Amino acid sequence: MSVGEKNEQGFGPIDKPRVEAAIRELLLAIGEDPDREGLLGTPDRVARACEEVLGGMQEDPGAHLRKQFHEPGNQEMVIVKDIPFSSLCEHHILPFTGKAHVCYIPRDGRITGLSKIARCVSGYARRLQVQERLTGQIADAMVRELDPLGVLVVLEAEHTCMTMRGVRAAGALTTTSAVRGCLRDLKTREEALRLLEL
Repeated sequence: MSVGEKNEQGFGPIDKPRVEAAIRELLLAIGEDPDREGLLGTPDRVARACEEVLGGMQEDPGAHLRKQFHEPGNQEMVIVKDIPFSSLCEHHILPFTGKAHVCYIPRDGRITGLSKIARCVSGYARRLQVQERLTGQIADAMVRELDPLGVLVVLEAEHTCMTMRGVRAAGALTTTSAVRGCLRDLKTREEALRLLEL
């Protein structure tokens, strides 16, 4: 993909030389010397880190869920807890990290590999994000790719834009949830939350 061209997700490729130039300019703007020994390789390191940390922009994370299996008659709840994730807040470009909990009820025994759910979470997290959108994107991908009876996604995260600046509320956790299908039913949702111990 060339510079200026967009992928199916609407993102262009990471332009490493441009990132490097921008980081050099940022260092100058904050009063640093980008030519001092400790900072000489920083623009290149940041550009390479962007390729890794924002790599979810270059993929369709829901595609991981297309690896599926059929367990006839299985409509029992599937829960994957404590999936670690890291993302960058799009407001301050500072990290937020936490755990995702994903619950779904298969339709007609249509299930996916457990690691595929973790890959889906990671893919959406590796973008400039807000936690609320990230939660919904994971739930919507589950619905789109698996057509389950219901989905519940809960994310718990600590945001460094809250802990390092502003209010400086170290340890504050933000919890978001997205509910789809039959898990909107109060009794079913309560069962899922009880199993998640949330």
